[in-house]
Amino acid sequence: MTQDQPILTPAPAVRARPLGRAGFAFGPRFFVGLLLGLLWLVPAWLSPRWIAAMFVWDALLLAAWAWDLRRLPRPRQLELRRIWKKRLALATPGEIAIELRNFGPTAVLALATDEIPAQIRGTPPEVELRAAPARAAESSYDILPAERGNLRLGRIFLRYRSALGIAERWAVAETSQTVRVAPNLEEAKQHTLYLIRSRQVEMEKRRKRLRGIGREFESLREYRQGDELRDISWTATARRSALITRFFQIERSQAVWLVLDAGRLLRARVEEPGRELRLAKLDYAVNAALALAQVALHCGDRVGVLAYGRRIQQSVNAGRGPQHIRAIVESLAQVRGEPGEADHGRAARTLLTAQKRRSLVVWITDFAETVATPEVIEYAMQMTSRHLVLFAAMGQPDVSALAAKMPESEEEMFRHVAALEVSQRRDLLLRSLRQRGVLTLEMMPGKLASSLVNQYLDIKDRSLL
Repeated sequence: MTQDQPILTPAPAVRARPLGRAGFAFGPRFFVGLLLGLLWLVPAWLSPRWIAAMFVWDALLLAAWAWDLRRLPRPRQLELRRIWKKRLALATPGEIAIELRNFGPTAVLALATDEIPAQIRGTPPEVELRAAPARAAESSYDILPAERGNLRLGRIFLRYRSALGIAERWAVAETSQTVRVAPNLEEAKQHTLYLIRSRQVEMEKRRKRLRGIGREFESLREYRQGDELRDISWTATARRSALITRFFQIERSQAVWLVLDAGRLLRARVEEPGRELRLAKLDYAVNAALALAQVALHCGDRVGVLAYGRRIQQSVNAGRGPQHIRAIVESLAQVRGEPGEADHGRAARTLLTAQKRRSLVVWITDFAETVATPEVIEYAMQMTSRHLVLFAAMGQPDVSALAAKMPESEEEMFRHVAALEVSQRRDLLLRSLRQRGVLTLEMMPGKLASSLVNQYLDIKDRSLL
């Protein structure tokens, strides 16, 4: 396994090395002993001989420190590694364990500090480890990934001492590695599990197999009055000495393309009730795309992914199977928001080149409420000549809240009017899309996944593709 692959198994153990030139220091009990030595100054007011006794005490304390330091295991006798409890996923609580293996002759009490990025945990974690000789100790800390994609983890710093606590050594282990934070897989499953088990299964049971409309072969049967001559299988007729007709059904294996806009508008962060992190719209778009991909693959369709900004960030051709869903997850994990406006024309041309046959294009995006028609809407209209387009626009919760709230002051009135104007412009733009045959959907980010899945199942049920 390379460093750039997702880490699902424990990383290799690494031997520690001294930190700094010396790599050792005085322990906390050494300073306690020094403070106790100051008590000799009290009788020194009566007799100067007690000062000599204080110096003898300090010398004995230094000798004890040197003896304790000598007993401590060398840094090379300690081995550290990270243990991953489960794969990292966006906004999903998890744990990382640190294991310390002691090959020295003395038990150690260690304080390990892990060097991890702020996207996983806001503060550097510190864990305590007690490792007996020839034994291993393990301790874990909580994490909450706030960003998808590849993240670099650094070293593990170690401070350890014996049970006496007089001497202390400092060490560091070069445990640097790259991990990949995937989209929220659990959230995608929660959004789709009920829909898959209830609605889709029921629709498949009552799906009508319409003869002559679909071109997917199902079976052979004897010719009946009203059958078209082009459906007769002449080879089967010759073998059976009777007219045999090919029976067709609606195609089930169709192509579904998930097109994700990663431009500046999708970088806006949205606060959803009950969620600890404020995620970007793009994160909700990725989660919705993953949920829809799982349902479409479950239904037997082929799924492709196209994510773009100023350039094409990720492109996965339409396919199916367990390996394909893994490729989709890895691709979606690396989609990043860009500060500039996305190049919608490049995305449309790339998709038209990659997909010749008619397919369902689910375009997850957002657009500015301007007087002129945004580019993304113009290209969505152009694609309807070859594909069935589902245009999914992500709404802004704060704007919707302002439009729905009755103003109580002059300032709130101006904000209310501005929010209404924004909402009306969006409605007009989406209405123009519907008039051109584009399926449109505008939902708040938190409800986007379930809404897309419902719309996809409606399309399948009505055989619109």
